Amino acid sequence: MSPFANRLSHSEVPLTIQQLRCFANFESLRFAEPIGAVGEKLVARMKEQSVKYGGKYVAVHLRFEEDMVAFSCCLYDGGEEEQYELDAARERGWRGKFRRPGRVIRPDVNRMNGKCPMTPLEVGLMLRGMGFQNDTPIFIASGKIYNADKNMAPLHQMFPFLYTKETLLSPEELMPFKNFSSRLAALDYTVCLESEVFVTTQGGNFPQFLMGHRRYINNGHAKTIKPDKRKLALLLGAPDMSWATFSKEMQIMQYRSDVKGHELRKPSASIYTCPAPECLCSQSGTLPESNYYMHKQDY
Repeated sequence: MSPFANRLSHSEVPLTIQQLRCFANFESLRFAEPIGAVGEKLVARMKEQSVKYGGKYVAVHLRFEEDMVAFSCCLYDGGEEEQYELDAARERGWRGKFRRPGRVIRPDVNRMNGKCPMTPLEVGLMLRGMGFQNDTPIFIASGKIYNADKNMAPLHQMFPFLYTKETLLSPEELMPFKNFSSRLAALDYTVCLESEVFVTTQGGNFPQFLMGHRRYINNGHAKTIKPDKRKLALLLGAPDMSWATFSKEMQIMQYRSDVKGHELRKPSASIYTCPAPECLCSQSGTLPESNYYMHKQDY
């Protein structure tokens, strides 16, 4: 979809064409029936696990798979063993690309520029700092997490009620989707779309289209937390910072994400990411106020 969509103009297009695009993308297009049926089953089961909060849950798009970590050329805390594993992963996936003469890799600069995938620990600290309680039900949308036993442990400790498509579905229900990454991503997409809060931790088509879809169904509000990873890198790199100060910074970051959730489309931006104002309207002619904070207080 992205290569085709990128060939379409998003500026100086008649309003009726923009609205037709939205209708086709957000109303007409559907996942194939087997994917749609299992996706709805996943949503229903996630809501059952969230009954304490009226069926509301948080969905986190966690991009900490081995290929993402390797491609970022960032350093974490795995020492020489991690370096060996990621060097090998880079060689398997991008043979020779990272060893070309003249190529300079600076992990510290990558981190300060916000280009490193967030670790599960960093996601947990961010959410706790924003005020989400440890009994918040959270759905994790991801592939196979790099060194999962070690890296997921702190997130599990902070948020024990973590769920994935693998934990919500039986092996038999998941079997038709195994070895089909796009089908598995479609299941994750469906659960994230229906979440009360969506958390994106890395760029890409998945969160961009999802934010646009959520804006469309939530009357203009993406209800998405999109962290400032440059700011996060500075805050997490300050060992003397108190929890109260960190938490205050996280709440400011969350507030800014909330404000941007109502962002109107700029002339050159994609209608699929920002469908407002062309595809959304209200009787008053303005977008409604966000009630995200009311929902957040439930957590």
